[in-house]
Amino acid sequence: AGEQLRHDYERALLSPHVTMHWSAGPSGKNKRSSAAPEAATHGQIAAKLRFDGAIAAAGSGLADILWRVVCAGDSTPIAEKALGWPTRSGRLVLSLALDRVADYYQIG
Repeated sequence: AGEQLRHDYERALLSPHVTMHWSAGPSGKNKRSSAAPEAATHGQIAAKLRFDGAIAAAGSGLADILWRVVCAGDSTPIAEKALGWPTRSGRLVLSLALDRVADYYQIG
């Protein structure tokens, strides 16, 4: 479930960009300053919808640790500390979140 969520996260291009965008920028007046939503592919849009659905299925209380560990790549102890949770509580909460995401993706 975590791998599928990470795949959809990466496919939807939701991760921050760490390199410069080398495409030509807007020129002239009345040009949009950012890429138009039409520029997204159908695959990206579908992945974004699946990702949003999976995060919603996890629930607001579980989505924080799920995103930090699966998508952002934080370790469980780092995520616990960032969220202000007690030590070793993240593993249990993460397993609950992954169970819900597995149900969403209809895994197992």
